[in-house]
Amino acid sequence: MPSYSIGVDLGGTNLRIAAVDQQGKLLEKIVLDTKVTLGRDHVVNDMCAAIQGLSAKIRGAGLLLGIGIGVPGIIDMETGMVRESPNLPDWADYPARPEIEKRLGARVILENDANAAALGEKWLGAAREFDDMGMLTLGTGVGGGLVLGGRIWRGMNGMANEFGHITVEPAGARCGCGNRGCLEAYASATAVVRMAHEAIAGGNAPGLARAAEKNGDFSAKVIHNLATQGDEQAKRIFQTVGKMLGIALSDLVNALNLPIYVVGGGVSGAWEVFSPYIFEELHQRSMVYAATAPDSSNGNREGASANVRPGGSSKTIITRASLGSDAGLYGAARLPMVVET
Repeated sequence: MPSYSIGVDLGGTNLRIAAVDQQGKLLEKIVLDTKVTLGRDHVVNDMCAAIQGLSAKIRGAGLLLGIGIGVPGIIDMETGMVRESPNLPDWADYPARPEIEKRLGARVILENDANAAALGEKWLGAAREFDDMGMLTLGTGVGGGLVLGGRIWRGMNGMANEFGHITVEPAGARCGCGNRGCLEAYASATAVVRMAHEAIAGGNAPGLARAAEKNGDFSAKVIHNLATQGDEQAKRIFQTVGKMLGIALSDLVNALNLPIYVVGGGVSGAWEVFSPYIFEELHQRSMVYAATAPDSSNGNREGASANVRPGGSSKTIITRASLGSDAGLYGAARLPMVVET
């Protein structure tokens, strides 16, 4: 009998739900707003209602293996409790898995959203030819994921890979976690908008000021569009994004020596604007990257898909996610297929 699972990517802005079969074929997909301001019960009710509606729509597609949910925050894998989530503030110490299983009457697997995205890229995306990979997800916040030996590496109790909270600027901007200078405070969509407002307040960003006044939804995407049009202040913001990502990736490359690191999430849509600064920092700061950078003499470009080759090349690949914003969705759907309970 054919089988499928349902994946949920619970972001601070969007709630995305999809049914995916074991071959990775997308059967059905739903996208909703995450109404965080209305509280966690409202979000959970919306999510469960959407899952039930989707299940009814594809009834007959096969055996439902379970529901995988990627959540932005620290997850206690044993209990299914969300310990902390800076972008879902009222979810701290919330027994999410038991509550959702009770409402749905189905098997639920909770996972950190960036770990889920890493699994998605390992399964169907840019890292599908590699057993070991790392990932940074640039969304409302910044997450991190590791897959080692083809399996998510979670650390002692599921709380590993908080790459968004690596300090890249001591005494820098305040992060939602309470620290200062975290990567998340410089490379997330929230950070891009904050830096734009700071530039506007400084009085030297007329293009950004006009865009903010014109657009009710003054988003990272709007600022990216300005950067591609040549606005200097917008370009400087993404220079900062790339620089801070380069600092963090230099630490990860030096520490982990993995064959591939994938950058995904909504902000990765600005890859062409910020990625050159990633590689500048990597060459300056990472001795491991300097020794293993892809050879550009053959016409290949750093970060380009042409460099993504299976292990054995002994090159360090830094590239954009090929699944785009769907990486976490596919990874969440993959969880019931590979995680034993």
